[in-house]
Amino acid sequence: MTDSVDRHVAVWSRELSWLDPVKEAIFMRLWILSRHTAQTRKDILDEGGLANRQFKILLRLRGLGEPYTTSPSHLADLVGLTRGALSARLAPLEEAGLIERTPGTDDRRRVHVRLTAAGHEAFERQSGAEQHDENALLSVLDEEERGTLADLLRKLVIAVESRDLPVRDTGCA
Repeated sequence: MTDSVDRHVAVWSRELSWLDPVKEAIFMRLWILSRHTAQTRKDILDEGGLANRQFKILLRLRGLGEPYTTSPSHLADLVGLTRGALSARLAPLEEAGLIERTPGTDDRRRVHVRLTAAGHEAFERQSGAEQHDENALLSVLDEEERGTLADLLRKLVIAVESRDLPVRDTGCA
């Protein structure tokens, strides 16, 4: 069984004597899977009428647990934005009824951002669609293979995280 990566590695192994074909195959396959997943996520979000940056805010609010509310400054920190940039991203979500900004009960000068029932539903719909696609992709692996793959990828992530290398926020909780 061969794939496009096998053909790519065969070409570049001839051209580059120093190329490690196994390493090249691993990183090309990771790149293809990453590209596939990112495009599928974008398509699913587009179908649901959300941009990735909007979904990321819903994701962070949902991940806080009940009552799915926090201060704008804390939310800005969670999504890696300035307070001004966050405010601009919250406006369309508020207009769509997916979040609401409410004054604090103790201090009316404070504002809280809360996931609404519609926002919760939009998050569930998007997450469910992603789950369906991810299950379809992994369906070619049996349970043991999935576990092995998860364990091997964990080792790589731990290596990256322990070296304190910069890793872009993927929006994953």
